[in-house]
Amino acid sequence: MTVKIVTDSSADINPELAQQLGITVVPLYLSFGDKVYRDGVDISADEFYQKLETSPVHPTTAAPSPGDFATTYEGLAKETDEIVSIHIGSKVSATYDAALRGKETLAGTRCQIEVVDSQWVTMALGLVTMAAAKAAQAGEDLHQVLEEVKSSIPRIRVLGVFDTLKYLLLGGRVSKTKAIVGSVLNVKPLFTMRDGELAMAGITRTRSKGVERLVELVKSALDIQDLAIVHATTPGEANSLKELISSILAKERIYIARLGPALGVHGGPGTLIVALREGKDRPARETTAGERKRRLPLPSLHLPGQHFSCYYQSQGRKLDYPLRLKLVEV
Repeated sequence: MTVKIVTDSSADINPELAQQLGITVVPLYLSFGDKVYRDGVDISADEFYQKLETSPVHPTTAAPSPGDFATTYEGLAKETDEIVSIHIGSKVSATYDAALRGKETLAGTRCQIEVVDSQWVTMALGLVTMAAAKAAQAGEDLHQVLEEVKSSIPRIRVLGVFDTLKYLLLGGRVSKTKAIVGSVLNVKPLFTMRDGELAMAGITRTRSKGVERLVELVKSALDIQDLAIVHATTPGEANSLKELISSILAKERIYIARLGPALGVHGGPGTLIVALREGKDRPARETTAGERKRRLPLPSLHLPGQHFSCYYQSQGRKLDYPLRLKLVEV
C-alpha cells in the first residue's frame, strides 16, 4: 500500500497540487472575534486579507483539534496502514501536539502513523511535505519516506520581507518600540526561521532592496531541488520574481503559493517569501560571520550621535521612545 501523507493548512500548498500529490491537508482555525473559520475551507485568502485590513478585531489562529486528526487518520487507515503526518513547527503552533494526540486514538490498530515536527512554516513546510509525497508516489515505504523528510528539514532555507511591522505588533511578535521605529523610518523588515521560531533577519530601506535579498538567497544556494515563492497580496510581484529566478532555476521547479492565515496574521498584506530545498550532497551549512553581521537583529541597532524621539498614542497618552539606531543594509 502507498504511504499516505498528511500536513496542515499552514503549509500553503495549492489545493490542486496537494490533490495531485495525494497530500491530505488538515485545516487550522482562524477567528475574527466570535466568528471561527476553517483555513482554506470556510474563508478564502482574498476574504482573509480583506478582513485583516478592515476588521476592528485582529484575528487569531488555532491548531486543529486532536479529533480533527483522529478523523483524518481513521479515514486514511481504510486505504493504507502507513501514514506520515508533517506539521508546522511546534514552537510556533500546537498543531504538532494535536496530531500526536490524534494519533493515540489509533493506538493498537495495524496502521502505523509517524508524526513529524517540520520546524518550518508556510511553503518551507510545504516543500518538505511535497518531497515526502513524491517519495511515497515513487513507491517508497514508510521508513524511506521518513528518511526523505528528516533529510529535507535541515536543507530548507527561507527568507521573507514584510511590508510593515504593524501586524507583527498586533500579533505580539514584536514590541511596540520596534514597530514604531519601523513605521517612522519606513523600513522593510526581513525575517527567517531559526531553531523553529520566527526570527528577524535584518531590515532594508526599500522593498526593492528586500526583493534583491530574496534573489541573493537563491544565488547563494547550491543544488536547489525545488523552490517556492509565497505572496500575500502581490501575485504580479511573485510572478516577476519567478522570472528573475528562472535564470538560476528552471521554471517548472519554481512554485508560486498564497500565504494563508497561519503566517498572514503576522506578516499582513505585501508579505513576500522565498523558500527553497537544497540537494542532499550539500554539506551542513553554517552561518558565516558576514551573514551574522548582515542579519543584525533590529533591537541591537544604534546610530552614534543621532537621536529619534518616536511617539505612540496609547489610551490618550503620548509615550516617548528615545532610541539610538543604525540602519543596516541587508
